[in-house]
Amino acid sequence: MTEPRTGVYPGTFDPLTNGHLDIISRATRVVDRLVVGVAVNAGKEPLFTLEERVAMVEDEVAAIPNGDGSRVRVVAFDTLLMDFVGEVGASVIIRGLRAVSDFEYEFQMAGMNSRLNPLVETVFLMASDRYQFIASRFVKEIGRLGGDISHFVAPKVETRIVERLAHARAAPGKGD
Repeated sequence: MTEPRTGVYPGTFDPLTNGHLDIISRATRVVDRLVVGVAVNAGKEPLFTLEERVAMVEDEVAAIPNGDGSRVRVVAFDTLLMDFVGEVGASVIIRGLRAVSDFEYEFQMAGMNSRLNPLVETVFLMASDRYQFIASRFVKEIGRLGGDISHFVAPKVETRIVERLAHARAAPGKGD
């Protein structure tokens, strides 16, 4: 019997989009177990805390078949991706590609990661047609400007974004 293949799908997931959920769902068909790695990445000035992002991903992943923890886990990390991959015993990194413009960056990252650990493979999954244009930064910007984000994120995520942005607008000194 072969060892189950574990993959890592890393990201900041700020916020988690329908495109992310599509990749997570499809990645479960590529690997036996999937670890969704939620990265700290403070340099991106996240809208949500690490704990909030982990909770959002856990909540939405639970609705995916086999997302109940038997095949999909959500884990926060603040280390080098390749160290995290080793910690969780993964042999595959899953990356989503939306457009050709993503490929150059992802190709460079895959090459660097391969140098760090040649036993770990990077697998690229193309975004489904209906999700190719979705980017977390656009979702946040549309939300900040009062636009409808319901087509880009799950309903519970939309509620969290709307509440967070309303709270940010109401906070004294914000947006002056």
